[in-house]
Amino acid sequence: FISSSFLSHQVLHIILISKKIGTKGASGLASGLANCINLSNLRLYLHYNEIGDEGVSGLASGLAHCINLSNLALYLSENQIGAKGASDLASGLANWINLSNLTLSLSENQIGAKGASGLASGLANCINLSNLTLYLHSNKIGAKGASGLASGLANCINLSNLTLYLHENQIGDEGASGLASGLANCINLSNLTLYLHYNEIGGEGASGLGFGLANCINLSNLVLYLHYNEIGDEGASGLASGLANCINLSNLALYLSENQIGAKGASGLASGLANCINLSNLTLDLKQKQFICFGL
Repeated sequence: FISSSFLSHQVLHIILISKKIGTKGASGLASGLANCINLSNLRLYLHYNEIGDEGVSGLASGLAHCINLSNLALYLSENQIGAKGASDLASGLANWINLSNLTLSLSENQIGAKGASGLASGLANCINLSNLTLYLHSNKIGAKGASGLASGLANCINLSNLTLYLHENQIGDEGASGLASGLANCINLSNLTLYLHYNEIGGEGASGLGFGLANCINLSNLVLYLHYNEIGDEGASGLASGLANCINLSNLALYLSENQIGAKGASGLASGLANCINLSNLTLDLKQKQFICFGL
């Protein structure tokens, strides 16, 4: 790649998984990419490389010169990236005004709440972004990070398709409710998938999630992975009651296994979902330690 004709590249796929390129290698790669001014489609597989904050900052600086990028997939999981690296990466995103499709993996790093919020603030500058997938699981972003992330994404006014991998982040009730409240401001959002399993979410958080998402007025397709939380009967009923207000929802998948949901919660879930007047396709996973039987 380094010895190629940079101006000729419009589509690039670079795979450097577990190559131990470190900070120096990431910076060298960035220097080359900075000259690819005609690049429109880029996929970078850089996970397991120990590039750190300095390396990802250099990478972002180089990519900032690729002003014609419309499709970008950047895989940076397990790279010892902290809040500073995530925020610097976000600052670089502001230059990609033509970006419409973005997949960004920062899973199993240490970006924390500050990094998650900073990342979303940068994404808000990608004014033409319509499709976004973020892998942020196992980053200890907590409640503040989840809320900050959603608040920032609310400024992505053209976002229509969103997938968030936020499992194993200890967001709790406050984070689940804050996430939904923020996403409610994504006025053009029609397709949403949230991975929220293993997040210590209780009944209050599940209810807040349901009622918050009810404000996503254009939402038609929703997938929620909430297994291995603690939502219980009250949370299951509250979640369904909230989602019943998603007036345009036509396809719904709920994964609620191992949530201490009993017969009362299952009944409340059924009653609430029965009010989803435009729902045509429903997938429910309710496997619990106890057997549950109910009908819709």
